[in-house]
Amino acid sequence: MSELLSVALVCAGTLLAQDCSRDTALDVIIAPAHTPIECLMHAQTMAAQAGLPGGGDRYLKIACEHRRTETDVAIRRAS
Repeated sequence: MSELLSVALVCAGTLLAQDCSRDTALDVIIAPAHTPIECLMHAQTMAAQAGLPGGGDRYLKIACEHRRTETDVAIRRAS
């Protein structure tokens, strides 16, 4: 299983880039990736294939995240 996730976020143009997250995005597309380069390429490709707009009243933010494991989830619950 891949440890990385490609994440493409479509956010409102009025939202600051640092505030654009999975929780605040208008749309989110996620796919597994094996390397950081593949992660960035996947997210851009996914967004292009889905016809997600950039510019105007919405913008695209690309991110790579580490996949959460069961251990990560258990540690967060315990804290």
